Formats: sequence, C-alpha cells, structure tokens
Amino acid sequence: MSTDKNRATAAAILPLVGGPANITSIAHCMTRLRIGLRDRALVQDEALKALPAVMGVVEDDTYQIVLGPGTVARVTPELEALVAEERAAAPAPAAAPAAPHPVTADELAAQGEALKQARKAKNSTPFKLFLRRVANIFVPLIPALIGCGIIAGLNGLLTNFGWLPALVPALAAIASGFMSLIAVFVGFNTAKEFGGTPILGGAVAAIIVFPGVAKIDAFGQHLSPGQGGVLGALAAALLAVYVEKWCRRWVPEALDVLVTPTLTVLISGLVTLFGLMFLAGEASRAIGTFATWLLASGGAFAGLVLGGLFLPLVMLGLHQALIPIHTTLIEQTGYTVLLPILAMAGAGQVGAAIAVYYRLPRNGSLRRTIKSALPAGFLGVGEPLIYGVSLPLGRPFVTACVGGAAGGAFIGLFNQLGVAFGSTAIGPSGWALFPLLNGKAGLGVTIAIYAGGLAVGYAVGFLATYFFGFTRRMLVDLNTDPETETAPDPAAAGTTTSPVPATEPALS
Repeated sequence: MSTDKNRATAAAILPLVGGPANITSIAHCMTRLRIGLRDRALVQDEALKALPAVMGVVEDDTYQIVLGPGTVARVTPELEALVAEERAAAPAPAAAPAAPHPVTADELAAQGEALKQARKAKNSTPFKLFLRRVANIFVPLIPALIGCGIIAGLNGLLTNFGWLPALVPALAAIASGFMSLIAVFVGFNTAKEFGGTPILGGAVAAIIVFPGVAKIDAFGQHLSPGQGGVLGALAAALLAVYVEKWCRRWVPEALDVLVTPTLTVLISGLVTLFGLMFLAGEASRAIGTFATWLLASGGAFAGLVLGGLFLPLVMLGLHQALIPIHTTLIEQTGYTVLLPILAMAGAGQVGAAIAVYYRLPRNGSLRRTIKSALPAGFLGVGEPLIYGVSLPLGRPFVTACVGGAAGGAFIGLFNQLGVAFGSTAIGPSGWALFPLLNGKAGLGVTIAIYAGGLAVGYAVGFLATYFFGFTRRMLVDLNTDPETETAPDPAAAGTTTSPVPATEPALS
C-alpha cells in the first residue's frame, strides 16, 4: 500500500514538472527531491504546492520539491521508474502544448528569467558553488551518521544502566565501525564530486586511517592513524583528482590503465603522508579548540549569534561550510556542540509560524499551510515554514531569527556553565535530535537543557512575531482569505479582486 502511495505521488509530480522530456536529472537529499529541468517555464509551481505530499518548492541549481525525510527516499525511485517507462513507451514524442498555466506565457517567462538571474547573482559565486560541492560530499553520509549515532546512544544507555552487558561490545563495534573509516567514504565522494575516479580518492584517503602510519615521521613527530580526519581525506582526494586529470592528459593511452592509477595513488599518497595529514591535523585540532573555547568563555553570546544568524546563513547557502566542521567535531569528541545551538533557529521558526496563525485568523489559505507544515517544523524540517510562511511575509522571518537567537543563548549559557553536550550525528533537528544527544552531564540533564532551549525558542519566536511581526497595513492586507477574495461577486459585474499572495514563496 505504501508503495502505491509513493508511486501515486511520483505520478502526480511528473506532469507538473513538464513530463519526462523536460527532466534531465533526478536525485534527492534528506528532505528534497532535486530535478534537473530543460525548460523551467513548463513547471506548474502552484499545482505542485497543492499536492498533499508536497511541503514546498525551492529553486536552486536544481528544482527542489520538499517531501520530507523518509518520503523523499521512497518517491525518488518511483519517479525514476515512471520516467524510464514513459520514455521507453514513447522514445520520440511529438511536441505537445504545455499544460494550462495560471498566468500567461509571457508573464511566466519573465518571472522565470527574473528568478534565474537573481539566483545566478546570489548563489552562483565560485565560493558558494564550492561550498555546495563540499556539501554534496557529506550529505550522502548523513544516513549512516544518524544510524550509528542512535546506536551509540542506545549503547550508552545500556552501559549506564548495566543492562545486557554481553550486547554492549557488539553495539560499540556497530556504532564505531563507520566512524573509524569515514575518511575513506569522504575520499570516495570527493573524487566522485570533482570528476575523478571515486575508488582512487578512497584509496588515497584510506592512507590516513591505516595503522601503519604510526611508524612514519613527518615534521619531527610520528603520525597518528586518523590524523587530519575528514579534512585531510577531503584534501588528499582532491589532490588525487588533479593528479589523475594531469596523468590523463600526458600519459599515452596504451599505458594509461597502469601508469595513471599508480602515479595518482603514489604522488597523492606521499604528499598526504608528508604534508596534508600534519596540516589537516593542526586545522582539525584548531577547530575543536576554538569551538570549546568559544562556548566555554562566551557561550551565551556565541549561542545568541549562532542561533540568530543560522536561518540567514541557510538562505545564503553558507551553512554548507559548517558540515565539515560538524563532522570534525564528531570525530574528535563524539558529538558536535554546534548543532543543538543551530537547531534553535528551527524552534524560533515554529514559534513565529504559530504566531502568524493566530494573528491572521481570517486567512484560511495561510493557516492551512501552517497547519500542514508545523509537524515537519517540530521535527526540524524547516523549508515549508520558511518558504511558505515567514520569508514571503518578511518581518516574521526576522522575528523567527530572534527566537532562534534566544534559544541559542539558552543552550550556549549552559555550555558556558560547564554543561557541554552535542549531537552524535548531523542532519536531524528539532525533536528528531533527542535520540542523538550526548554530553558530559548525563542524558537526563542533556535532554532537559535541550528541551528548555526549544521551549525558549518557541516562546520568544511566538512573542516577537505576535507583537512585532506585522505592521498595521500588513494585518489589514493579510487578514483576509485569498480564495474568498478571488470568487466573483455577482452583484458587481465587471469588477475583479486581486488577492494578496500571502502564501507565495518569494524564492520559489
């Protein structure tokens, strides 16, 4: 039955994105179905947003449909299968007119071109493109990080309570195996993302975790297995890509299969052992030291800044730079102290959305959007509320950030008081982060502090939005139902009403 539901969702999405002929690629991340398009104008945004399974749409380097965790991983293969089936059934389809649009073709083309140019100007800088590629390296690792993190938490509970002692070593092995070799996976994905041979990237990165490196001296000291961690693996694999590409240009084809992989692994391996491992190790140590110092000495202020600025960082695409930092902290201490603080941004967003719901009692359309998006918001999936509610309205986005700052300050304060804790994996947020919490003060205290931070984020986000999130003009314009406004009035022939597009995402 579940398969039928997922296939039905895929079947509903396919014609609304222009059909199989308009699709160039299909992929997914934790929450979003990412589709490459030939012609953006063929997409029916409003019809897509109206589908029950769709939480929102986002336009970036690909067209992204927010389906939520779990659902997206099931709908994606169904969509791929449908596209393949329809292409096989009609390999050379005749050109057909596009489905009706709610706006004219000229208006849609102008809107699409404006969005395209705005996106290019804001999100296609070399730095942001590089960050996006770095994120693409780590995002596929998140399911394993989550699974191993939860198992590690379960193992900690069994250890603390003395339950099932015979099972503890087995769970420790299961939880730790992936993390002990995460450098290999990072190297594999790095080479894949930057156009090299993935297995060569993994082979070079594997040098970092090989126990025999302890016999090697570099910069006057013995190397340690794992020194440099994911940062060293990323740098080593990136170097391997450039060495491989250089070899492909200069090595004769007859010798390529023997010479290119040998030189790639040899040159990149030597540079890794006698340079990158040491440098990346120092960088990793500096990251851990700085994060610990920052929260220990100025935790409340640091939490306020991090929690308040995280939503704008997401809007700018700069949050992707934090992924290697999170992973480095997890490697070093077993958890990242930054993620619970950053998760407070989602709490502020939820509080703001609830305030919007109560401030606009007559806007049935927007209230339905909020009701459908709130469950995902509580679980840390913020895109539906961001793109469907706060960001288009403007001021509620700012007050949501205020709520995030308050929650972040609350968590940071306890770090400053010596109660440090974090998440054993990246990806989840909101209530979904509870199973991944770990810290020095015990699970009960850790859960209580995190829950308190969420409560503060919800409350401050709600109050800031309720009292400061709307101007008088906004309340007059938005506190009506757009669907009622669009209904023709029989008594006023020839008169039309243009509703306020309260739920139209500014960036979709």
